[in-house]
Amino acid sequence: MAETALLTESVLGWSIFAFVLLVILAFCWVYIRKYQSRQESEVISTITAICALAIALITSALLPVDIFLVSYMKYPNGTYKEWAASNETREQTENTVLYGYYTLYSIILFCVFLWIPFVYFYYEERDDDNLNKCSQVKNALKYTVGFLIVCTALLLIGAFVPLEAPPNQNSTQWQKVQYLFEELGSSHGLAALSFSISSLTLVGMLAVITYTAYGMSVLPLNLIKGTRSVVYERLENSEDIEEVEHQIEKLKSKCEDGRPLSARDRRALQDLESRLQVLHRRERHLEVAEKSCCTRVGGALRPLKIVLGIFFILVALLFTVALFISNLDKALHSAGINSGFVVFGTNLTNPLNELLLALQPVFPLDYILITVITMYFVFTSMAGIRNMGIWFFWIRLYKIRPRRTRPQALLFLCMILLLIVLHTSYMIYSLAPQYVMYGSQKYLLQTNVPSASAVHGNGTTGNTRFCDADAPEDQCTVTRSYLFLHKFWFFSTIYYFGNWAFIAVFLIGLIVSCCKGKKSVIEGEVEADDSDMSDDEYPH
Repeated sequence: MAETALLTESVLGWSIFAFVLLVILAFCWVYIRKYQSRQESEVISTITAICALAIALITSALLPVDIFLVSYMKYPNGTYKEWAASNETREQTENTVLYGYYTLYSIILFCVFLWIPFVYFYYEERDDDNLNKCSQVKNALKYTVGFLIVCTALLLIGAFVPLEAPPNQNSTQWQKVQYLFEELGSSHGLAALSFSISSLTLVGMLAVITYTAYGMSVLPLNLIKGTRSVVYERLENSEDIEEVEHQIEKLKSKCEDGRPLSARDRRALQDLESRLQVLHRRERHLEVAEKSCCTRVGGALRPLKIVLGIFFILVALLFTVALFISNLDKALHSAGINSGFVVFGTNLTNPLNELLLALQPVFPLDYILITVITMYFVFTSMAGIRNMGIWFFWIRLYKIRPRRTRPQALLFLCMILLLIVLHTSYMIYSLAPQYVMYGSQKYLLQTNVPSASAVHGNGTTGNTRFCDADAPEDQCTVTRSYLFLHKFWFFSTIYYFGNWAFIAVFLIGLIVSCCKGKKSVIEGEVEADDSDMSDDEYPH
């Protein structure tokens, strides 16, 4: 009977996951096709971008599944369900999730260190018309070797540098090497994979601090403020065109008698002609925007956008407060910096953690909320990347624009999202540590109470409590995500300080976004410093 119940629940769970997978693939196809350049596209780069973005979203969707499975093992009264009563059944369920993490994290490593770099360099080599396909592949592989070396180094460090020293310090070198291989075999490569993923998560942390924090502030405020009137923008642009044309005619009139222009006037004339070209491009784009149905629909949905903007800014503030309280709890009650700021139990009231636990009795509200939180981070990251573009320190590499984004930019976008998704799991753990670690599991806490019916005057009673770090090990099941996140304490320490940086950048971005005026209806489509091929005109 227990096996039948387990099989039924597994089939239901995987059916839901398969449906979510189809929805994710459809969204990725629409998203990539929306931003893909119409003049410059390639099948290989398009498929790579769609698959990489899908892997990022699927990995983010695995966390709610992980929390659901560990929570579903127990009744609300703290006892295990019939199908999960045995340790063997629970281990089998946990291993299913563990293998899912193994698979997805391995695919992420493959994408970041091999697939995406190879496709990127393969596309870059295509610019040389003298090269054939074989030469393109050879050159792309040559550049990709560097990424493979880094990946191999990370795997070896994670696999062969154990956190604990060999039990016998007087053993020979061969015995020490043998011990390392035994440790590797006993963990089935978990340490190697965890170290590599944690190293990538550090890069993802920088992307989260840069893009996600900014996206959480700019997305809701843009929805609330809206865009400028396209009619007013066209009128303003026409006045600018007339003014620039007048200045150009004034400069050209200086050489009507045959005298050459001075070097200063020639530079001024060149600048004015470049500006006039940009203004004419803006005029064409504004004309298209004025006739577009999307502009009219956007105007009709203005009230809905304001409501969504207010909702998103409240959610962002809730996340920031929850993250601040979680970090403050770690600073005051953790085991210290050398333990990765591990907190045993919840000492300060975390609003988001309490909300998830309060929603637990009404199935499946808590799982819907954790899924929404996960996808919220992903979409705000997309908004941040779309508004900022892709930068390398102070150099802007690419711009993300509808219908005009270069294939290389899409590959960079998907790689950044892969790295952000890796750090998102730790961000959600920081927002609701108890819930992400144990879900809605409860356990029975046996306490001694006075009892007149007891032989010695005392009896025992059981109180139901939510699982935390003080719970007995056999009474609560930890999510597999938590084990990946806290395999190496020094990574957790860096993540802790990264959370403070995230809060600071979000507040700064919120202030900057509030001070900015309404954005143009063709924001980012035409700029004076455009230099990449994604700035090609719309096809006429």
